[in-house]
Amino acid sequence: MRIIVLAILFVVATTNINAQSANPQEIKVGDVLEIGRPDAPQFQHIDFPRANFIIKKGGIANYKRVVGNKVVVTDIKEKKDGTVVVKIKKTDGKRFFNSHPVVKADLKNALESGELSVL
Repeated sequence: MRIIVLAILFVVATTNINAQSANPQEIKVGDVLEIGRPDAPQFQHIDFPRANFIIKKGGIANYKRVVGNKVVVTDIKEKKDGTVVVKIKKTDGKRFFNSHPVVKADLKNALESGELSVL
């Protein structure tokens, strides 16, 4: 009896986890996302510029400050290889690092890794 109850709980829990993760096909222009903390030391799926380009444009290269920012999807494109690339900008109208108004992100991989999350 315990095994059956545990099996049912396991199935319900895994179904809940899968239902909470966002499907990249459900994201559309105008949706609000949040930038999360990357799994790796750097962002891999959000295409933030390198520090030297930020500094050349007069910005401050502090990648920790972008964590928790709310962003809005401004453009969605699908590449030939099937990856979905989105352009995102900050909802408050400010620039990333005081230098870049828009950045690109690989939507599917960014959602899976936690770099982006749906609000």
